Amino acid sequence: MVVAAAFGLAACGFGEKGIEVSKSDPNYDGAVLFATHCSGCHTLSAAGTQGSGNRGERTQGPNLDQRVESYEDVLFAVQNGGFSGAIMPQNIVVGKEAEAVARFVSKYAGDAAESSPRPGQTSP
Repeated sequence: MVVAAAFGLAACGFGEKGIEVSKSDPNYDGAVLFATHCSGCHTLSAAGTQGSGNRGERTQGPNLDQRVESYEDVLFAVQNGGFSGAIMPQNIVVGKEAEAVARFVSKYAGDAAESSPRPGQTSP
């Protein structure tokens, strides 16, 4: 189904523009799904998305270039509408598509993240 969705999106030219992940990468389908379903709120360069920009703080999702995420956390957020359940749509993608998005985000999120010193530590 993911391949069919990606093919359908490719046919209409929506969802692939700006994706930095190679079509041969096993995470490519997840990148396309992320670009088409999550780009309205989340920034993630590998998917070519810029989030909600200045449309308002209420709809601004986390900038995933600056935030490292685990597969389990991403899958939980997709299935449950984020962690607060107040803004992100629950089950925006489901099943294998949710797993593909979680794999993609967990691999590519955090590329621009900077480590902050923990309490009691000095910065490197």
